[in-house]
Order: sequence, then structure tokens, then C-alpha cells
Amino acid sequence: MSFVHAPRLYGLVPCAGVGERAGAGGPKQYAAVAGKSIVAHTLAALAGVRRLERVLVVLSPDDDRFERHAPGFDGWAARVGGATRAETVTNGLRILVERGARPEDWVLVHDAARCLVRPEWIDALVDACLEHPVGGLLALPVADTLKAEEGGAVVATLDRHGKWQAQTPQMFRVGPLLEALQRAGAAVTDEASAIEAQGGRPLLVPGALENFKITWPADFALAERLLRTR
Repeated sequence: MSFVHAPRLYGLVPCAGVGERAGAGGPKQYAAVAGKSIVAHTLAALAGVRRLERVLVVLSPDDDRFERHAPGFDGWAARVGGATRAETVTNGLRILVERGARPEDWVLVHDAARCLVRPEWIDALVDACLEHPVGGLLALPVADTLKAEEGGAVVATLDRHGKWQAQTPQMFRVGPLLEALQRAGAAVTDEASAIEAQGGRPLLVPGALENFKITWPADFALAERLLRTR
């Protein structure tokens, strides 16, 4: 595959969620962990990836906290977040296009709440995907036995062979990802599933257990310990 211009790389951080499960008393991305907000840790890691042209943070239309909790951020912020992650990312991709991103450029979509990501893990994803026809994502092979439940009781044990736990960043070309998300609708929970629905086969790039998404109240204490012992 050849292009007139070398594809550029952009970061996109959906940051419009309310974090209801985290019990943080507000959007979890603004909760303090190890001396600064979760999103500030996340953006600091992305700033360490020198190949990123710019990073766009997509905020809720009524967000009035971001600048206070992410001092020094020198990327782009757009208050165009939607009701779902898919809508937020779709709207963010449209902003990137408005600001000069080409269809063949790459975008790395990363959860604001994965604040323990390291620049070297992101660089490994970029190295693996730059020449790939589709793109890919950081992920971990499932190690634990999987159970299906109904009413709080186990109804089946599932085969874990060949199953992976998706992480972020997820790296795809701007044009195909925007088209895939528009076709998939609001129900998709990550970018890879939208690409898969269009017949694409994203590359799985081994990530790290530490790159977890802060979701539950206990996750804050774990993230605090890990960040302070780095």
C-alpha cells in the first residue's frame, strides 16, 4: 500500500463518561490518583509517544473541569462527546478530519481511565501495526477459567482457548474507522469490533496486565500503589 503522503499518527482520548461504576462521586477521569488526576497520567503517557502528531481529547459538551485537571496539556480538546463511547469516538474522528487528518492517517484511540499505560507499550503497538493492512490493538490472552452465570450462579464453563481481553490503544486508519463506526451504530464497545463488523481482522499485540481500565472502586487503590512504586 502506497500513499502520496506518509500517514501521520494521532491520539484520540474519549473522555466524556460519567464513571458510574467507579463510585468516584463524579467523572472518574478527574479523580486524583498518585498526586494528579487519572486523565493527567494518561495524557502524560501519550505525550511520551513522540510519533503522535497531536492528541485530541473528546469531552462532554458540558464539561467544565478538564483544563483544571489536566494542566499543561498542549493538544486539542473538543466538547463533542456523545451518549456512548462509539458516538464520542465518531464525533472525535470528525473533528480530526476537520483539523486536517487524512483518511489514510492512523488514529490511536485510548481510554482516559487506562492511566497506567506506558509510552513503550504504545510504541510497540505502532511498530506492529504501521505496515498492517487493518491495524490492531493491545490485548492480553485470557488466562483464567471463564464462567457464564445466570442469577448469580454458574451455568457453564467457557472455553478460554484463543480468547483475548481487549485493551487500548486501538490503532486504525481514520477513514476506515470512521466509516466502520458510522455503520456499526452506538452499541459497539470498542473500535476493533466496528472494524471486525466490516470484515477487518485487527492484529492482536500483546499488552501488559498493568494496563487495566479503572472501573471499580478497588481499582483506585491498586492504581495508586502501582503508580507510586514505578
